[in-house]
Order: sequence, then structure tokens, then C-alpha cells
Amino acid sequence: MKTGEYVKLETKDGRHLQGLVMKSTDVNIISLKLDSGYNIGIDRKKVKSSKVLKQNNIACVKKLQKVDFDKKLKTVTILHTGGTVASRVSYKTGAVAPSFKPEELVEMFPELSNVVNVKSKLIGNMFSEDLRFSHWNKMAKEIEKELKEVDGIILTQGTDNLGLTACALSFVLENLNKPVLLVGSQRSSDRPSSDAAINLTCAANFIAKTDFNEVGICMHARSDDEGCYILPGCKTKKLHTSRRDAFKAVNSKPIAFVTKEGNVSFLEKYHKKDHHDRLRLRLFKENLKIGILKAHPNMFAFEIKNCSKYDGLVLEGTGLAGNFPINKVDVKTQEHKLISNELKKLAKKIPVVVTSNCIFGRINMNVYDTGRNMQDIGIIGNYSDMITETAFIKLAWLLSNYDKKKVKDLFMEDFRGEISKRTEFEEEFV
Repeated sequence: MKTGEYVKLETKDGRHLQGLVMKSTDVNIISLKLDSGYNIGIDRKKVKSSKVLKQNNIACVKKLQKVDFDKKLKTVTILHTGGTVASRVSYKTGAVAPSFKPEELVEMFPELSNVVNVKSKLIGNMFSEDLRFSHWNKMAKEIEKELKEVDGIILTQGTDNLGLTACALSFVLENLNKPVLLVGSQRSSDRPSSDAAINLTCAANFIAKTDFNEVGICMHARSDDEGCYILPGCKTKKLHTSRRDAFKAVNSKPIAFVTKEGNVSFLEKYHKKDHHDRLRLRLFKENLKIGILKAHPNMFAFEIKNCSKYDGLVLEGTGLAGNFPINKVDVKTQEHKLISNELKKLAKKIPVVVTSNCIFGRINMNVYDTGRNMQDIGIIGNYSDMITETAFIKLAWLLSNYDKKKVKDLFMEDFRGEISKRTEFEEEFV
């Protein structure tokens, strides 16, 4: 059996398997990509019989047709940073390989050519879990460059930090007058249950049929394949590790619903933001050190002290006030007085902001003594309904673009829709 051949195997324990032979790093193991899209390793000694159904599938690759531009359609640049959206099975190896050429994308997703003209560009392989401020700056610069020539941007990325990227770009891209949609895929395009095609085509349809000109996210609305939500850039969180409808708006509603057929329904009245000034990049300082510290039982003061080298700190506290353990109430809680002292010293040195470990709702530090004491210490964020990730991005962006002394006042100012005027609980995630 050679790499790239499509084979049928029978194992000694009675299993019948069909799939594409992939390159294996172990000569004793046959790596097979099954028809389901999953990969499996089989010990050669356990194979009873094998039959080659098709010779090397590289011969089956069709010559890609040239993509013609239709002047009647909007033009979209798809910027790739990695992830599983634009991936396909390599006929050479059987593994999943990226496809970045417009011709390849149109062959994979033929619906695109009827919706928009497609340009495509790889701006770097950026693993979603390995993102740094420098990556967001690079994305923003490429977006600025491309928007001079096209009607909108679709940026593909791995889903781990997709919400943070959307938030970061929302802040960096000031006076944005064209749409920028983040698209990911929870399941790779070599799997029958992949969400790549619908997510990508729904994003293209939304750009083609609306005058939306903000940063948003386009991902599966529900676990079925009926369509996608367009989600707000600063108020979206990934709430499930693997479900296709993992992304949900928090303390906000989705902006719109796009059906798989391309029909668009705005879920709230949308007002296009008209910017008279040209697009301006408000980039991140790449050497900034912003921390996140999560409250937990049995905390110690040294955990706060260890944050002294940060330029800013987000405290993810508990409940309504984003509470931290700062109250000495008995002999068992003497450490909490030390925690309070360390927080007070830190808040005099750097901006310290608070969020809640609760997903939904708004911070209110006026209700309980702990919240009022935290305000006295110098911790900011009262009445914020930002999730922790948004607070992290916003704090980094403010420290990158404003005088440090102004950050405390600016943190509670709404710049990009990150703070809701009114918070209503919507039980979206079921």
C-alpha cells in the first residue's frame, strides 16, 4: 500500500475499513483517513487482507478553473491566518492541507462565486492559542491595505481565541467603514459534519447584501445547518469546546441571522456607523504585560504580589461585585487582610480592573461591603458588563494609546459597543 492509494482492509479481529493511505512516521503502522474524515492507525501485523480500490489519488485532482470577476458583485478578500476553514484532504498524503488560492476556495465552496468576487491571501500561520499583540497588529495592517481595493474582509482563524481577535480588531480599526468578519470552523472541512462551508458562505452573503461596516463574527447559530449568526466583535464568547454553535453573544443579542440560502434578517435595528475620518489604526504596544488573575478559595497575598511587574491587571472575581477575598472575619482569614493590602499597593501602581466569573450580568460593587471596599482600594470596573476577555483587550488597548493616568476614567467609557447601556439576560446557550 502506497501513500495516496484508496484501500479496503480487513483486520484479524473482523473489522472492515476503507480509506486513503496517508504518510506514516512509523513503518509498522498504516495511517488511514476513513470516509468519515477521521484518521486511524492500524498495526500492519493485525491486517488480514488488503485491496487497492483506487491507485494514487493524485491523478484524480482536477485542473482548477480560472476565477472570473463579475463587476456586478462585491469583492471580498479572504485573509487566512490558519485554522481549519480553508483546509482540504491532500491527495498526495491523505492529510488535511490548507488551500489559499481563490481558485481552490471556489472549487471547495462553489457557492462563493455566485455571491462575491473572491481574493485570497495568506498573512501567516498563527495558531489561535499562540496569539500575541504583534499578531493582531499584523492582521490590522493587512486589513487596512486590502480595504483600499475591496468591499469587505473575511478573516479566517482557529476558534480558540477567535472572540479575542474580533475584540482586538474592533478596538484597533478606528473609523472602520467596511465590514470585517471573523470566520472559524469547529470541525475541519474533511469531515462530513464540518461547519466551514456554511460559516464562510454566510459571511460572504452578509457582506454582499448589507451595508454593515463593523467587526463581527460569523459562526453557526445552532447545532443544525440552517444558518449562522453575525455576532458582535466585543461581546462574543466561545462557550463550548466542540459544538458548532459554540459562539454566543454575551449581555447582547446577535446582530443578524443568515440562512444557508443567503437570506439575511437583522435581529435588532441596525444603524450603519458613518465615519467621516479615514480608517486609522490604533495598534497595541507589543511589549505590554497585561495579566488576568482569577479569584479562588484559599488565595494567598503572594499571588497578588507576583503581579507587580504587569502594566495592568484584570481581576476575575466572583458573583455580582466581582468579589475578591479581602475580608478578615476570623482567625482563619488573616491572609485576606494581606491580600487587601497587596491589592491596594498594586492599584496605586497600575490600573486594576474587575470582571465577574459569571458569564452573564453586570458588575455592581455598591451592593455588598466587599465591593465597596474594593472600590476604596482603587479597583475599577463598577457597572461594567464586559466579559473578562474583553476587559483584557480593552485595558491593553487603552494603555497602548492613552496616557496611563487617563486609563481609569476611560475604562468605563464605551468605545466599540463593549459596554451595554442595558443588560438583559438572554438564555441563548442550551
